[in-house]
Amino acid sequence: MRRIFLAATALFSLAGIGQSALAAEAPYIDDRSSAEAVIRSLYSAISRHEFARAWDYFGDTKPAKDFNAFVKGYDNTDTVEVKTGAVSNEGAAGSIYYSVPVAIQATDKKGEAKVFAGCYTLRQVNAQIQEPPFQPIFIDKGALKPSTSDFEDAVPANCGDGPPPPKKDGALEQAKKAFLATYGEQCDKENPEGKPVGEPDTYSIHYKDKDAGADEPERETRLFRFFCSMAAYNESAVYYIYDDVNGVRQLQFASPELDIRYENNNSEGKVEGIHIIGFQTDDQLVNSDYDDKTNTITSMNKWRGVGDASSTGTYLFRNGNFSLVQYDVDASYDGAINPETVLDYNTAP
Repeated sequence: MRRIFLAATALFSLAGIGQSALAAEAPYIDDRSSAEAVIRSLYSAISRHEFARAWDYFGDTKPAKDFNAFVKGYDNTDTVEVKTGAVSNEGAAGSIYYSVPVAIQATDKKGEAKVFAGCYTLRQVNAQIQEPPFQPIFIDKGALKPSTSDFEDAVPANCGDGPPPPKKDGALEQAKKAFLATYGEQCDKENPEGKPVGEPDTYSIHYKDKDAGADEPERETRLFRFFCSMAAYNESAVYYIYDDVNGVRQLQFASPELDIRYENNNSEGKVEGIHIIGFQTDDQLVNSDYDDKTNTITSMNKWRGVGDASSTGTYLFRNGNFSLVQYDVDASYDGAINPETVLDYNTAP
């Protein structure tokens, strides 16, 4: 016997905005390839006010007495975000039943958010025994109720006999929250690969302190690189690190303030001299990468698209932090790549 644990169905109605604005902001998702995909498609339809599509994801057991009542329940809905947890499944009588832990965050016109959580049960009828019209995976039952948890933590651990969710990476979650809190509204919403901003590249750096004894264990620092924005020829990234002493913190990168002298004060002419007159810190690096073989972050800021004028910084990890060890400047707009090293402390850790 399959086990279904369902709470009382939550009907909610939140102040909203017009259909055209929703359609422009919410992505169109219509995917029935898995139980989780159906749930995401349901809330895509609700966020876009495409209620006939939302209604169609349910089977014979509908979520309201009729379609009009279903639509009325979302009269004032603005946006809905959804998260799913570990899915369990069980076969019975030519069908597979899926139990999906779900949390949603519904935001009203005033910007007030409410969180609901619970379980959906979906059914997939064996395609080989079906006759037209074919029925893909559909929602059999669903139950959500208000949750006092934050949206990030509201997804139920499991539904029925489902497996527990994977253990969270605490350092990664802290870094993501810190990044989104500071840059969530400043950075692009997607990276060049189409993935949501806020999912970083992660690295582990193992090392010993300079004064550590031979028998002392290695320490670990985690490095998180978050894509932020893409312009015509420069891409910016934000970095966070984590260790067991300082926790999560954002990296700030030293960069020299330059006094560049051109012949006849013509920036298109010959470079007479490049002088460092001070230092500043940058919270973002341009066209940057981390090399785990050399434990260095390099950044190249193109001053124009062809790359014949630029500045390049090299930051070396040593003793638990990144230090600026080399800075190269190509200040001549001459069509050639010919940088000059203006700072060099490039020694091994």
